[in-house]
Amino acid sequence: MPLFLAFLLVPIIEIALFIQVGGLIGLWPTLGIVVLTAFLGTWLVKTQGRLALGQLRGSFERLSDPTEPLAHGAMILLAGALLLTPGFFTDAFGFLLLVPGFRTRAFAYLRTKVTVASFQMGQDPRQHPQHPRKSPQGDVIDGDYEDVTPRPRNEGPSGWVEGPK
Repeated sequence: MPLFLAFLLVPIIEIALFIQVGGLIGLWPTLGIVVLTAFLGTWLVKTQGRLALGQLRGSFERLSDPTEPLAHGAMILLAGALLLTPGFFTDAFGFLLLVPGFRTRAFAYLRTKVTVASFQMGQDPRQHPQHPRKSPQGDVIDGDYEDVTPRPRNEGPSGWVEGPK
């Protein structure tokens, strides 16, 4: 039900804001603002996305929990989608998601609502991997093969046409 309300209310809010802002400053400045926020939002998403990707790589290098950098990346992705959607309400929420402090607070709130059952990085030392196994000569690569030895050519017809009878 909340998703239905969002799909119903957001366009209504956007239309009302377009009417109000368009009536206040005119059609062309309103359209100019929409295009400008799309370009500005794209640039900000690109720079914030690079920072989030750097943080994610750092968490992998330190072998620490990558949950927060992944959540920041997802919020930046959502911000990009909202900023490319024409409208003032979606732009405001998209720009808000690009503020690192807001994302941190949103992540802290979401963390209280989500329970993580388990988290594991790397291979569990108690499990014994089946493949690949190490050998003294190096890595063993398991694979399938198919014999592609050329068949001997016969002097008869090619098979596309019938030969003489």
